[in-house]
Amino acid sequence: MELRPLDDRVVIKPSEAQDKTAGGIFLPDTAKEKPMIGKVLWVGPGKMQDDGKRAPMSVKKGDEVVYGKYMGNEIEIDNEKYVIVREADLLGVVEK
Repeated sequence: MELRPLDDRVVIKPSEAQDKTAGGIFLPDTAKEKPMIGKVLWVGPGKMQDDGKRAPMSVKKGDEVVYGKYMGNEIEIDNEKYVIVREADLLGVVEK
């Protein structure tokens, strides 16, 4: 399955929430914090500018990105969860 985002949208596979704290305490599902980091799976062609050309995207497939906690739209396809956000809602790219 492949999802083709439109304009300046990015499809992200969120990282898994932590199952336990640094001290070794296991967390129930209700206490797990929503992840704000994920891997870019698909990128749209870029936002249409006034001159009719598309602005280049600053992220690419495979990038690990940070996004706002309440940004984007969560969707589920084939029992997999994804987040679709606009490029402007991304906070940064994780570089290792």
